[in-house]
Amino acid sequence: MIESSKNPWFNRIFYQYNLNYLLRRHFHAIYMRGEVDPSTVQGPMVYMMNHSSWWDGLLVYHVTESCSRGDHYLMMDEAQMSKYRFFRRLGAFSINKKEPREILKSLAYAVRLLEKGASVWIFPQGDIYPLEKRPLHFQSGIGHMLRQCIDVPVLPVTLYYSLCQHQKTEASIFFGAPVKQDWSTMNRKDIGRFLEVILESQLDEHRQSVALHGTKALPGFSVIMKASPSTNERFDSFLKMVKPWKH
Repeated sequence: MIESSKNPWFNRIFYQYNLNYLLRRHFHAIYMRGEVDPSTVQGPMVYMMNHSSWWDGLLVYHVTESCSRGDHYLMMDEAQMSKYRFFRRLGAFSINKKEPREILKSLAYAVRLLEKGASVWIFPQGDIYPLEKRPLHFQSGIGHMLRQCIDVPVLPVTLYYSLCQHQKTEASIFFGAPVKQDWSTMNRKDIGRFLEVILESQLDEHRQSVALHGTKALPGFSVIMKASPSTNERFDSFLKMVKPWKH
């Protein structure tokens, strides 16, 4: 596996590159609901999130750097991380899903991070799937981790992408309520099934909110990144400017 090796200097540079070049170039806006650092939790957490796009990790990185005081690490597919090794400087570590021994190494590394007080992000579906795929199906890794960290809460996070009135995609990220359980009372498969229901329910709520209010502000969400005007907005401004000339 490839372990994380955070570098504060590189992090400062990449944060600006990610925000001002990658995200602003491709997204109209990013919205957030809930707390990245819930006031009811003191200590590390496991953040579980649906996985539907290559952008997911970069959006997680932006939100945690912008809106959190915590120390965050993210589990990333080893094939992708081998290609983009700089992610280890930002807090990513790898998991090789093709090798059972390597999976256990990565899960053990995640447990060590939690024991040191850091928080770990995991995509428990294990791969990228379309937003509308139901039911959600979790791999057993998250249950394996929590069986070894029986007091660590889990924070459900859903990320939704939508195209409506704007040329660029809008992304909204929803932080739910922390889930606190004595994980030792369940086996890893039962933990996975229990958490599947929670995340799927939150994702359906998130989807319904976008479907009902996609052309307006999402209730309960605040803007955490607004990009420069897209082509359609510039064109609308141009029409308003030339309208008086028609009279």
